Amino acid sequence: MNSQLKIRKPKAGLLLVASPRFKNLYGPKRGTYGERKEAAVKEIMATMDFLDLVYTGITYEREDAEKAMQAFFSEKVDFVIVEFLSWSEDFAWIHFLRDMPEIPIIFTNVAKDKMTFETTLDEDDFVDYLCAGTLVGSLEASGSISRVPRKSVKVIMGTRAEVTERLKVYARAALARAILRRSNVGLMANMNEAMWSTYFDNYDLFTKIGPEIHYLPYSDYGSIISELPEADVKAWCDDLQERYKMMPDVEYDKFRGCVEASLALKVMAERNDIDVMVYNDIDQATFRTAGCRAGFYHRWFNENVSVLVPEADIGAGLITYVMKIISGGHVNFLEPFHIEDDLGTFAGGHAGPNDHNDPAWQQNVVIARDVRFAKTNWKHAGAPFAWYRISPGLKTMAQLVECDGKYKLVCSLIESLPGKHLLATYTHSIFRPRVPAKRLFEEILKIGTTQHFAIVDGDWTAQLEDFAEIMGFEFHNII
Repeated sequence: MNSQLKIRKPKAGLLLVASPRFKNLYGPKRGTYGERKEAAVKEIMATMDFLDLVYTGITYEREDAEKAMQAFFSEKVDFVIVEFLSWSEDFAWIHFLRDMPEIPIIFTNVAKDKMTFETTLDEDDFVDYLCAGTLVGSLEASGSISRVPRKSVKVIMGTRAEVTERLKVYARAALARAILRRSNVGLMANMNEAMWSTYFDNYDLFTKIGPEIHYLPYSDYGSIISELPEADVKAWCDDLQERYKMMPDVEYDKFRGCVEASLALKVMAERNDIDVMVYNDIDQATFRTAGCRAGFYHRWFNENVSVLVPEADIGAGLITYVMKIISGGHVNFLEPFHIEDDLGTFAGGHAGPNDHNDPAWQQNVVIARDVRFAKTNWKHAGAPFAWYRISPGLKTMAQLVECDGKYKLVCSLIESLPGKHLLATYTHSIFRPRVPAKRLFEEILKIGTTQHFAIVDGDWTAQLEDFAEIMGFEFHNII
């Protein structure tokens, strides 16, 4: 998918409902109900500059609702914001609920800071009183939310500022859903026979989540490696050597072999329009074809807002991609190794290509031999990789797994600690969870997942919760 489609603003339809019977009620000082509502609309829209809005005017009648539905559908909005501007007849709203094609809807009610009237004896005050009846309108409308069956309608309430912040969170989740439905997963080139618990049903993947899956053959991988232009290989070799320190025991021909294996993954993803490249780097065919496992993460994946993950884990690839879309950050692939109970920490990381391109932490990368494979008989045994000490700071850790045709999204907050390079086969760090480490993993074990997680800077748990709700996933935030 074109990268610009992934970094665009979330697109929202705006449905603002008001009463036709009040529309022409007039107060000599402040104008009609309709005029006051138009002024309110301008104020509402001024708070939504983070969105690409599709708005067709205040919805008074059924025809207004139909006009809005047509615009929202043709413009392919990511979600719809609904707000009652006062009490209103609910026929137009029910038409919208019933007839709008399935799409996430967020139903908002805004509590006013202060009323603008004292009594209803004055005509202007009386019209303002009618204008202020958003709560009664929302209460009436809420009954239809539960009576008209739809998959995803979220209800929120707060001040205008509070609602705006909630919309910002929801918008990122809705954008992720929309992008997933146009994305491509590339699996190279079969399921992981060593880790059956990571398997996803590919038909369900397409029909329930959105991406198409494409199988990428090793024959293509081998052809691409053999056909790589010399200038491209040398350019990336030079770039990596300029950016990172290389350990003295690294053999250049094996370094070059790993660069070729890694560059070929980028070329394969680019040629096949792949957004989630799922690399089966423990399959024997990988080593026969490339002579090693790829160990470098090409910057093209970040430039294209795409991801590359190892071990043929589609679920881990999807959550890595979702977190990249939601956060816009550099997402790492993680496997927890062991807990050190005395310190309340756990070690984690992963071999193979992992995103080492965060410009703020280039000093955390060393080109080092992959000692785990150094004693094998493959062509480039001992080929190096980008040995990355994952950046310090607060991270969101999340995973996505399938269970009986349904999905579990599990997340928690962890802190990556600063320190020296350890575990000389893995991009890695030492982590301290916000909850005790033993309780964190006991809860995860009880939920029943796999060993693969994605992590990214910052707290994105609210966005992940909204995303899970929109998608109909089971959600677990371990706090």
